[in-house]
Amino acid sequence: MVYATGGLGDNSFNDMAQQGLLDAEDDFDIAYDETEPSTEGDFPGAQRSFAESGDYDLVSCIGFAQLDALEENAQEYPDQNFIIIDEVLEEDNVRSYVFGEPEGSFQVGHLAGLLTDMEFAAGDGETNPDADTVGFVGGVESPLIESFEAGFTAGVEYANEDAEVVTSYVGDFNDTAGGQEAALSMYEDQDADIVFHAAGRTGVGVLQAADAQGRFAIGVDADQSLTEPDYADVILASMVKQVDTAIYSAIESVVNDEFAGGETETLGLEADGVEAVYGDTIGDEIPDEVTDALAESRQAIIDGEIDVPQEP
Repeated sequence: MVYATGGLGDNSFNDMAQQGLLDAEDDFDIAYDETEPSTEGDFPGAQRSFAESGDYDLVSCIGFAQLDALEENAQEYPDQNFIIIDEVLEEDNVRSYVFGEPEGSFQVGHLAGLLTDMEFAAGDGETNPDADTVGFVGGVESPLIESFEAGFTAGVEYANEDAEVVTSYVGDFNDTAGGQEAALSMYEDQDADIVFHAAGRTGVGVLQAADAQGRFAIGVDADQSLTEPDYADVILASMVKQVDTAIYSAIESVVNDEFAGGETETLGLEADGVEAVYGDTIGDEIPDEVTDALAESRQAIIDGEIDVPQEP
């Protein structure tokens, strides 16, 4: 496993990938090694080290930033099986896994758009119905993270045409202080009452800011009301990506000698690859009319009745 920068302990993207690995270890009695590159410049060597050894049936590359390195290494080691998460590489020895991030983000945007127009209080948070403003904090401004923004904004507008979405990109997935500063500006200066992040460790700062301001946040990748329990009283929901499912599926295919390189697997709402998961602590307090509306929009997306944009 070659993790994304930020490594393990992010309670989000990398940890979800490792969970799939650990589940596969339990079920298939596999052996594995892991590496946590500090910078993107470490990706080529990390991938190459595993491939050169000849000891590994699969090398898993976690995150879109590994694409450039894998383009070279996949060709250099044609007998090595690779997977990549969040990107597509059309090589016979690479299986690609991508997710319906805009669809899942639409769902939590729909949630935010409905609640920002209500007087709603739960846990340690409350909305300001006079503001009708919500926020999005991204890590790095890339096509993938912009697709979260696109879906979220579309969901907000679907729920509430009068709501405003304010956006900030911190420029880093590992800057918790920067995420906190960006979210505090939204809560304090722009009257946002709900902020959604797609920012890795940077997003922990968003949760901290929501807690400090008595507002709400929406987590990402994992159910952050469980992985970040200190802030569970302000986490309305999380846009969960089942990265663990992708990793488990890839390992299972290798164990069964069924690895299919050169193909791309897309995990969207219909396949439960992404979903809006309500907060473990305060999710039950969200009104039924809101959760019912989200259930309807989810089905409408699956049925093709709602076209979710991929770009802001």
